[in-house]
Amino acid sequence: MTGKRWTAFKMVSLLLVVVSLACAFSVYDVDEVRFWTLLAITALTALAFLTLFSASQKNLHKFVTEMESQLNLTERDSLYKFPAPAVIVDSEGIIVWYNIAFTEQVYGGDAFGIHITGIIDIDLQKTIENKNTTVSYETGHFRISAVTTEKRDSDSELISDLTLLYFDDISDYITLENRFNDIRPVVILISVDNYEDILSNERDSEKAHIMIQIDKFLETYFEEYGALMRKVSSDRFIAVAEERDLENMIKNKFKVLDSVRGIPVEGRSAVTLSIGAGISGGSIADSEREAKQALEMAQGRGGDQAAIKNEKGFEFFGGVSKGIEKTTRVKTRFVSTALAELIGSCDRVIVMGHRFGDLDSVGSGAGMVGAIRRLNPDIEAYMAVDPDRNLAKPIIDRLNENLTDEPPIFISPKEALERMTEDTLLIITDTHNKDIIESTELYDAAKQIAVIDHHRQTVNYIDNAVIFHHEPYASSASEMTAELIQYFANIDKLPSYYADAMLAGIMLDTKNFVMRTGVRTFEAAAFLRKLGADMVAVKGLFANSFECIRQRSQLVSSAEIYNRCAIAADDSCSAESRVCAAQAADEMLGIEGVDASFVIFGTPDGGVSISARSLGVMNVQIIMEKLGGGGHQTMAAAQFTGIKVAEAKAKLIGAIDEFIANIS
Repeated sequence: MTGKRWTAFKMVSLLLVVVSLACAFSVYDVDEVRFWTLLAITALTALAFLTLFSASQKNLHKFVTEMESQLNLTERDSLYKFPAPAVIVDSEGIIVWYNIAFTEQVYGGDAFGIHITGIIDIDLQKTIENKNTTVSYETGHFRISAVTTEKRDSDSELISDLTLLYFDDISDYITLENRFNDIRPVVILISVDNYEDILSNERDSEKAHIMIQIDKFLETYFEEYGALMRKVSSDRFIAVAEERDLENMIKNKFKVLDSVRGIPVEGRSAVTLSIGAGISGGSIADSEREAKQALEMAQGRGGDQAAIKNEKGFEFFGGVSKGIEKTTRVKTRFVSTALAELIGSCDRVIVMGHRFGDLDSVGSGAGMVGAIRRLNPDIEAYMAVDPDRNLAKPIIDRLNENLTDEPPIFISPKEALERMTEDTLLIITDTHNKDIIESTELYDAAKQIAVIDHHRQTVNYIDNAVIFHHEPYASSASEMTAELIQYFANIDKLPSYYADAMLAGIMLDTKNFVMRTGVRTFEAAAFLRKLGADMVAVKGLFANSFECIRQRSQLVSSAEIYNRCAIAADDSCSAESRVCAAQAADEMLGIEGVDASFVIFGTPDGGVSISARSLGVMNVQIIMEKLGGGGHQTMAAAQFTGIKVAEAKAKLIGAIDEFIANIS
């Protein structure tokens, strides 16, 4: 008994003695003999009470002390023999005590004096702050709870602190969770790329034979992994598999892509597939929605590949063949009509491309501005381009010099932002990546956006466009623009200078009609020639300064060959490095035994860029994506900040090695 109750007990005892004495003295005047008798009895009783009280108090203290000692011994013994592992560490993480279970279930050796991280990979400070953490160890999975005890002196100064780590074995729960994740259903969507174009010239019997082979390959493939597959249309399939089966497909890099590509089709490109799979922690409906997004991404990147959509984003497999050109223009006509209607509902149109706009970006944008002005003369149309940070000054100067009877075609992004209203349409050409557009401020201010691009789709694409015209098999944005404006009214009145600009864009991206050309490329070029495009004048737009030619020659001569790749580096950071690097990369493809070329160069703003080219054997888009860039299978680029040219070269070599390892 302690505290207030103990004090009250002592006061009541004292009061009883006082009352007894008062009673004895009250009879003193009445009967002296009775008084002395009562006094003697009271004194003896009080003395006996005090003696017994003192003895009982000593016995109580002794009992409590013995009980406390016994409890401490039981507590220590129980913790030492407790069936769950426990360990005590000091403030530095050194083990100072552990129980038998820790020896039996976690660490079999002598753990005294060892730092806890030497046994288990654990963030001790974070565990103490959060009171618990979960770790995986050789013997299982544990949830570790932390309790810290501090010892302080009389001045509240910390003398020492010890932390008890208690291990709760949750291996069964982890096993159950992994089992649940393994058998979680995943939706997989499969599409035959350009089904109608591939089979358009085949006889009915050949079409049936080809489709039977495709069906057989897919059925065999998904049966191998225990998945359920059904055909939903002539060129569409859907499969449902367990997540562990999809993981096995990923490990085998979707070998069905290679199998189907081997189906012979006379006179046409090989059969290719686009596959989209969605790994979702939710329902099958969520998985299907993500599978659709993944399939669209795979098709937007040129097809012949598998895209996996999960919580972290997209993963891609395949993509070794070139995108298959579509010969039909049905989609182009629909997009052209929709774009014309959208333009008619706006008060003005601003066109912009990507940063450091080249002949294709600026040429396609300028061509669109000229076409809009002829389509509807009452609508203002301009192209926003940085006058200092671009690679298309020959086009800009030529249009400004020869179209003096028109309002200015080119304005700065700042001026374009001042003209932006709620009813202004923003058209973005030659890119769909939010990270490399000419002006993010213009993009953020625009309420209506249209995109015209030919680059293979990236993860960070513009997802809020009213019109998203994306054809990764097209040679250039200028080709796509030329196709669209063919269906505009009054297009025959378009001055030839605009046609020159678009033709220059096509020639740049096709390397003078050598790379990535198709039937529609030449048809677009023929249309531009009909508008008056002058090939000699366009050729003059590609003229280079003597310094650029000299720098390009130095880059080619300094190139190194690595795994059939030509790699050149330049850290001079000159103003013409970007143009010279691209031309040097093109030229190095002519070296015998070279499948891809890379030029690394410093930029005046302190960054480092890589210009990549290939003949199609190596997919430079995938290599550049590993470095944060992107582009096409045959032409791509990447940019860095905060590193040197030598560091960028080391990263490039690592990406090349990884690409070769994945395809081998």
